[in-house]
Amino acid sequence: MTTSRDGFARPSNLVHDELGTPAEMAADCEQAGRNLRLELRMERAARAAVAAPPSIRYEDYPAEVGKREIRISDAAARLANALHLHLD
Repeated sequence: MTTSRDGFARPSNLVHDELGTPAEMAADCEQAGRNLRLELRMERAARAAVAAPPSIRYEDYPAEVGKREIRISDAAARLANALHLHLD
């Protein structure tokens, strides 16, 4: 990285640019983790890792699950008929 006249760091075009200090690189990693919200994701993953697994017992699931009803509005039916889709 090079610093321009305005004080902002600009990536250099050199292939072998000098690395930052370990403290600078650690600070960059911490900031990237905060931007990605890694702490929240890690906490969620840790809770999931120690949580009880989901049940696989037949009795724990409802025997009969009703199907959802699909309703077609009059406007949708008119549009479908105009396009020759014929929704029943």
